[in-house]
Amino acid sequence: MDLGLDGHRVIVTAGAAGIGLAIARGFAVEGARVVVCDLDTAALDTLPDGITGRVCDVSDRDGVAGFMDWALDQLGGLDCLVNNAGVAGPTGALQDIAPEDWDTCLSVGLTGQFNVTRLAVDALKSSDNASIINLSSLAGRVGFALRTPYAAAKWGVIGFTKSLALELGPSGVRVNAILPGLVAGDRQRRVLEAKAQAQGQSFTDVEARAFSFTSIKEYVTADQIADQILLLASHRGRTVSGQAISVCGDTGMLA
Repeated sequence: MDLGLDGHRVIVTAGAAGIGLAIARGFAVEGARVVVCDLDTAALDTLPDGITGRVCDVSDRDGVAGFMDWALDQLGGLDCLVNNAGVAGPTGALQDIAPEDWDTCLSVGLTGQFNVTRLAVDALKSSDNASIINLSSLAGRVGFALRTPYAAAKWGVIGFTKSLALELGPSGVRVNAILPGLVAGDRQRRVLEAKAQAQGQSFTDVEARAFSFTSIKEYVTADQIADQILLLASHRGRTVSGQAISVCGDTGMLA
């Protein structure tokens, strides 16, 4: 399917590996011009053709300002911003979580989206097909025991998304959030391993319990998340805004 994204100008945060790279690669395959930021210098050095990037920590406002100036200059404008950057955060009972770990999780996963988006809005308003897609999580729709910092950040992303959709809609900018469920990869494995350790259970038991709450008993892939984002960024998604869209295999809760 031709999504009409040839020449589309795209920024993806944390776009050099994992879900972010799948998103960036998906846009590049469609002919978009893609710029990413990441903290993984090795991954940045091996970006595929059609994607350029540089180091940036989205929680560092000065660093974000420098990156955005460079990215917008590289692209000559902006049609789509994908706020993908986030950290898994700590696993444990609330009273055992170090305040600095809470701060890091919120500053990257929520405030980082503010830091980047505020510098992208003016460029997006000049596009004839402008969109912002924020990565939340199913943890932004349901509770997630022993994962309060992460859930708090992801719930915050939903409020940020819906409020910004109302604010920017009159200027023709769509804003949506994607809520992945159990995503295949090292990050999900580490989260489940940490839950298993915190609960004194085996990884196998914790994984089985997680999938007991899903209708589709398989991991979501990064490419499936990218596919949904590409559709939202295309003209085919031109009337979709203010939505929190789950890509989760119909997961009822997280445990």
